[in-house]
Parts: sequence; C-alpha cells; structure tokens
Amino acid sequence: MTTLTSATAAAPRAATAGSDFAVLARRINAEGLMERRAAYYVARISVVALMFLGGWTAFFLIGSSWWQMVTAAFLAITFTQVGLLAHDLAHRQVFRTKRPGEIAGRIAGNLGIGMSYGWWMEKHTRHHNNPNHDDLDPDVAPEVLIWATESALGRRGLKGFVTRHQAVLFFPLLTLLAVDLKISSVKALRGGIVKRPRLESALLIMHAAGYLAALLIVLPPLPALGFLMLHQAFFGLYLGMTFAPNHKGMPHPAGDEDFLRKQVLTSRNVRGGRFTDAALGGLNYQIEHHLFPGMPAPNLRKAQPIVQAYCAEIGVPYEQTSLTTSYRQALRYLHQVGAPARAERKARTGR
Repeated sequence: MTTLTSATAAAPRAATAGSDFAVLARRINAEGLMERRAAYYVARISVVALMFLGGWTAFFLIGSSWWQMVTAAFLAITFTQVGLLAHDLAHRQVFRTKRPGEIAGRIAGNLGIGMSYGWWMEKHTRHHNNPNHDDLDPDVAPEVLIWATESALGRRGLKGFVTRHQAVLFFPLLTLLAVDLKISSVKALRGGIVKRPRLESALLIMHAAGYLAALLIVLPPLPALGFLMLHQAFFGLYLGMTFAPNHKGMPHPAGDEDFLRKQVLTSRNVRGGRFTDAALGGLNYQIEHHLFPGMPAPNLRKAQPIVQAYCAEIGVPYEQTSLTTSYRQALRYLHQVGAPARAERKARTGR
C-alpha cells in the first residue's frame, strides 16, 4: 500500500512547509474564489427542483405502464443531483450561515432522497479531516469492499468471495449503495449520533411513506417492484460513480503530513468540460474541494490552475486524469488489495 511518505520522498518540501497552505489561501482569496455564488445556486436549485417535480409529475401522468422504467432512470439522475446539492449545503457553499443550510440539507437529504443529512454530514466531515486514512476515514473502513491489504486477510464465506473479486464486483455493488445509505441512516438515528433524531426520523418516514404510496397507487405490484429496483439501483450506481474517482487508489497518509499535502496527495482530479462538472457536481475538482471545502462549486474550475501551478512551485505531485482512467486506477487498486486474499485461499484450498 502506498503511503504519503513514500509518495513525497522524491519531492523536497519547501523550507516553509508549515505555511504552504497559507500562501495558497492568500492567492485564492485574492481572486475572490471563496465568495458566494448566489445566482448560480438559485439557478441550480431551480433546475434540480424542476427535474424532481417534473419527474414525479410524469410518473403520475404516465400511470400504469412499463414506460415508467424510463421515469425511474430519470429520477435516479435527479436523486443524485439532489444528493450533490445536499453535499454543497453541508459544506456551507450555498448559504453564509449554518441554519438555512441545515434546513435545506434536511429537506434535500431526508425528505427528498431518503438519506439522513445529519449522519452523512458527520461521516463526510471525518472523511475530509483524514482522507484515505486507514483508521480515521470512514470511506475506507473495511466493510463490503476492502481498501487496505491487511484487512483483506482472514475473510471467509461471502465476504471472502467479494474481497477476492472486488474489482469485478465494484460496479454491480454500487447498485446497492442507495439501500445501504438508507440502512446506515436508520442505524445512525437509532445509535444517537444525529443531532436532531426526531426531526430527521420524521422526514425519513415521510419520504418512505410518500415514495411507496406513489408506487402502490399508480402501479400494479410487479411494475412497482421493477420501478423500485431500477430506480434505487441506478441512483446508487450514479451516486457511487461521482465519488469513486476522487480518492480510490490514491496514497494513504502516514499521519505526519501537513494539511496541504494530506489533502492534495490523497485526492485525484478528473479532467472534463462543463458536462463533467455538472454530472459530477464539481467533485471532479477534488483536490481544490478538499483544500477549500467551502468554495462554491463553480469556482473550483477557476481555482484549479492556481492550485496546480502552486503545487508545481513547491514540488507537490498533483494527480489529474480522465474519468475512464480514474476508474481503471481504482479498479486496479481494488484488484491489488484483494491479491493476498486470493493467495490465501489458493494456499488453503489449492485453487
């Protein structure tokens, strides 16, 4: 497994390593890139709201028909865009103060897509504080997928099978992500780690009741089941594909890095135009987002050349690749991590 220490061994740190981020922050602030973009978010929220309302209006107008599978795919895209908006709200990119962001975040997350906003925000904050850290980043914790070689050993049964073949199973497993988000949300609410458990529980119940009622009122049982499965599978797949290119397969920190290097060296940018920006919600500029999580999404594109040039100036590697290459790198890393588990099984069974 690659650590940040080994990744930076050939890149000498600047003499003022502790102040590197402060220098970069001054350059970013001088360009006004931390200022709010009210017009952008009014437009984006309006478009996503129209997609959401339009999708459900189409659902009721189409009625009992297998054409509803098209509606399910459209709403999967819409739900992901709602989730990406909730992400920006959690980082206070939209509003200057905390309260309106939390209100909008709970509406988008809990009521809109059936995910606990409070649970996700707590989890995502820990990820930002220690990206790719084996012990502190919940996104690389050993669960269904394994991101650290030592965690791959000793797994048996279904878990062992998944670990040995996790590169092949990665995209199919993403179809279960939406379900996992709901299960994790309920566990978090029951576990008392969410600040407003009653409010969030009520909103989740309202989402589930409204969603299931709509399916059962409009569709017969079999098409309703088909809609449910297709919508949640596509939602999970698309949502997972927006986050997968960002850190998977990148170095894991050793724990002695300064803030700038910890954020830059564990993250990967994805090249692309305006369509990529919209499809990934700006998360394709993951390096800039991790350095400046409160920066409005449309400003990340403008910050990118500044950050890249500064990293070259101080000798810090800056990873940027195409979307397809980022997935290949992540899958290659998953395959490598599973190698000890495959070797262990071969030694045990001879096959």
